[in-house]
Amino acid sequence: MELKVHNIKGKETDKKIKLNKAIFGIEPNDHAIYLDVKQYLANNRKGLHKSKERAEIAGSTRKIKKQKGTGTARAGSIKNPLFRGGGTIFGPRPRSYDQKINKKVKKLARKSALAYKAKNNEILILEDFKLSNPRTSDYLKIIKAFGLESKKTLLVINELSNNIYLSSRNIKNSKVIINSELNTYEITDANNILILESAVEGIESTLK
Repeated sequence: MELKVHNIKGKETDKKIKLNKAIFGIEPNDHAIYLDVKQYLANNRKGLHKSKERAEIAGSTRKIKKQKGTGTARAGSIKNPLFRGGGTIFGPRPRSYDQKINKKVKKLARKSALAYKAKNNEILILEDFKLSNPRTSDYLKIIKAFGLESKKTLLVINELSNNIYLSSRNIKNSKVIINSELNTYEITDANNILILESAVEGIESTLK
């Protein structure tokens, strides 16, 4: 599978890059994608929800009324969950939502997601470029050159570039990621993926 390399002005160059068919041309596995996306979203949950139980409520421990003769139900504490301001019965507690899936399934999921994008012609290869200053307008020009300003885009770079990252940060539907951090959720969430020429080799070496 060969794709033409584009410059940042949206024009095709004379260069072509060959994508590994074992990564970008496999038969996609929908269930692997589902499992990996589910794990990614679950692992991002903080699980810090907490309500105060009876033992944690501030208040007196004295018996609030006599046991019998009041004509109402007996009550031994102001912290009773049945009273306003009392403890919560079976309230939420901090917990971990982390899930685990096998490395081979994660790798298959990323390959499948990339294969879908390649099949739908939603992958663009860009010449390596650098931005001299972090300027949102410069990054927006690149996105507009491909007519993607109204779509979700994911730019995959080979190494961390603060100028590129900072330039994209204020654009709502654009995200920049290093090839080693590429994950199934980011791939499937984007409408189009822009991959720098130097990042292709890194993706293929990670997923081969």
